Amino acid sequence: MARDKLSPEALVLIYLRSQRGWAQQELADRHGYTTYRQLSRYETGDRPLSRETLDALAASLGYSPEAVDALLFIHSLVAPAEREVPSPVAPTAEERRSIHRTAIAAGWSTADEVREELLARKRRLKAESARRDAGKLWARLKAHPRLSRRELVAGSPELRSWALAERVCEASVRAAADSPREALDLADLALFIAQRVEEGGEDWRRHLEGYAWAHVANARRVANDFAGADEAFVRAWDLWRAGAAFDLLPEWRMLSLEASLRRGERRFNEALELLDRAGRAAEGDPVASGRILLKKEYICELMGDLDGALEALTEATPFVEASGDLRLLFALRFETAKDLCATESYAKAANLLPEVRELAERLGTELDLVRVVWLAARISAGQGRRAEAIAGLEQVRRDFTARGLYYDAALSSLDLAVVYLKEGRLVEVKTLAREMAPIFQAQGIAREALASLSLFRDAAQQETATVELAWRVIAEIEKTRSSAPCLEKGWRGWG
Repeated sequence: MARDKLSPEALVLIYLRSQRGWAQQELADRHGYTTYRQLSRYETGDRPLSRETLDALAASLGYSPEAVDALLFIHSLVAPAEREVPSPVAPTAEERRSIHRTAIAAGWSTADEVREELLARKRRLKAESARRDAGKLWARLKAHPRLSRRELVAGSPELRSWALAERVCEASVRAAADSPREALDLADLALFIAQRVEEGGEDWRRHLEGYAWAHVANARRVANDFAGADEAFVRAWDLWRAGAAFDLLPEWRMLSLEASLRRGERRFNEALELLDRAGRAAEGDPVASGRILLKKEYICELMGDLDGALEALTEATPFVEASGDLRLLFALRFETAKDLCATESYAKAANLLPEVRELAERLGTELDLVRVVWLAARISAGQGRRAEAIAGLEQVRRDFTARGLYYDAALSSLDLAVVYLKEGRLVEVKTLAREMAPIFQAQGIAREALASLSLFRDAAQQETATVELAWRVIAEIEKTRSSAPCLEKGWRGWG
């Protein structure tokens, strides 16, 4: 058989052996032939080479049947069998060549797309599996005392997992609302795990360490260590960028955490810029996009930009609704109603109130229900139903104080004082000021907030307090609250 008439199978065998760099004798030895002559006859076309034999030889070379399929398919595109029957409408030789070229391009493009899709799917499935395993590993690890966890990680290879480091980072963020110390312990543990991960190579480990350092920075922020948080973020970004580009860990999370730090430092414009970058990085993830825009709303609120806050909520609406996340939907509706109250759009806020209440009931969290009562009282006050407002504000003020939520206790007390002042009930305002005593004894209340409250308390005792003074103190407390050590007990968990 002439050399230019070699079968596709013979050409595939020649290619695979050459690609591996093996001589015919080496393949013969690996495959169990006593001499290379049998291979030579296959490759020269002197003996037919069946697909079954080709697959067996390919396996000896370390290639799969799928690799053989791919090469045979490519051959069919490059040198298609001539099946054209002569007829008046038969394509010319040039037309056939043009069609062949198009088929080759289409076949290659399709194969490339399928390969990338399959690779991406495999990466996604492996990541999901690793994260499921990490959930089980974390449940096991967190049952041990804090001081023994590092020892367990050091002695257990299965605990030195990238997915476990990520899971502990998430635990640190959740803990931040209740305990800055625990948040820092967990972030340090995540970093300890990340530094000992062996899978994925050095570039991946640097990337993971950078992610963990960002959570260390966040934990330092909620502990009011802004300088330490700044230093940690420098290390986080240096390590993140030193590693190769990976899409396994969400960069938007790091940007969002840094935005929280800039917010706490009252560098609001920088925080908003970071959130814009986070939003671009989170494109396609409705939950992440919704969280980022809710955080943007809070910053606009702190800046006194109520129009910007409402615009952020409007932008967040399609993402939050698409996410199906009940907590985010409650946050969206609650914050929208609250901002409408701030712009004195009480009728619009009242229209949202039934849905806000229903969502709070579905969530079943007592604190959410208390805040709905607070919202309803604000709406009642704005619409002139002062008796309803007073009853609601008295209830939430007592509840916040009993729960140790002293910023909220102060703000709801001042809301109540505004209603009393509008009715000229100065004696009640004086009594209310005296009942604020637990707030002044609380830990973690900013000095500026206490100074403003002291000013109001003194004015109330002298019966010189005014609505304008109460509003000014409310604004001062809201401003200082943004840089408080942590957001109280999970409230604004999206922020």
